[in-house]
Amino acid sequence: MLCKHCSVVDGEATCRFWTKNSWRGCNVHTWPLPICSGAALEMIKKQVASLYLWPQSLEIPVLDASIAAQKKPVGILHVKVVRAMKLLKADFLGTSDPYVKLSLTGEKLPAKKTTIKKNNLNPEWNENFKLIVKDPQSQVLELQVFDWDKVGGHDRLGMQVVPLKVLTPHDPKEFTLDLLKHTNIADPQDKKRRGQIVVELTFVPFKEDSAKCNEPSDGGSEKSSEDEKLSGAGLLSVIVQGAEDVEGEHHNNPYAVVLFMGEKKKTKMISKTRDPRWNEEFQFTLDQAPLHEKIRIDVMSKRTRFSFRSKESLGHVEVNLDDVVHNGRINEKYHLIDSKNGVIHVEIRWDTV
Repeated sequence: MLCKHCSVVDGEATCRFWTKNSWRGCNVHTWPLPICSGAALEMIKKQVASLYLWPQSLEIPVLDASIAAQKKPVGILHVKVVRAMKLLKADFLGTSDPYVKLSLTGEKLPAKKTTIKKNNLNPEWNENFKLIVKDPQSQVLELQVFDWDKVGGHDRLGMQVVPLKVLTPHDPKEFTLDLLKHTNIADPQDKKRRGQIVVELTFVPFKEDSAKCNEPSDGGSEKSSEDEKLSGAGLLSVIVQGAEDVEGEHHNNPYAVVLFMGEKKKTKMISKTRDPRWNEEFQFTLDQAPLHEKIRIDVMSKRTRFSFRSKESLGHVEVNLDDVVHNGRINEKYHLIDSKNGVIHVEIRWDTV
């Protein structure tokens, strides 16, 4: 008799799978089950499916973006995109205009891009990039090669992935990777050769947590730690927590703008408030410590509907980064310049590599 819960026939579970070679269905009978158990049958299906299901797929462990946002950076991935060979001919003239996009899973940051190499199936880039790593055990580097088109969308020529857990810290490693159409590596309908890409990867973890930087065991280690903080490359993290008593003449829809070394980053806008809470973090990878540098933060308000006076300043502050470099971290409230009572709460960290 057939059980409606778990397909058990006279105490025996039966599953149907497709074989790889014949593409015909076959029944797989399991051992007798003493009781009706949907969980047991599900376990049996998974075990047998691993032997029978086709095609197989390349599994990519993904760090959820919401979890990544909560994790603190632990290091920097240095990526050198060296070259590609024997790429597909995407254009009518029998060539392609390739470029590479690279990103880490679990991040909402825009992908990095190489330059475009016109009319070249064997491009040489030798371009370097830095990506912020939050979980080297689960994050994966995604590499995608595109053909640039002046009009319309850009065609993807191929892709590959590299799990960061295969890297040894501080040890440069070169990879020559066969490009795939997608992560379904056993797709029987895609046997076309798409060329190769060569990259060099180095994962450089941060030296130590900023709190530990201020706890040297002796004078010698204190001097060494201080020298590293003052001379080495690292990551500058700016956390804009919120503001208080900010008030505009025409509207109060505040957002913050972080300006540092030519880069501009913005928080979200919060409507109709004088006490916004953003709690947003921005990061800057630097080749050397930002001694004698300043970071500027403007608090702005934007009208939600179109207007000739759509934006107005609610105040600004400039923070000297010398103390951040020497101490590893500051967490302060600053009075906004050109604001009657406005205050902004900012945390800034410097982590060396």
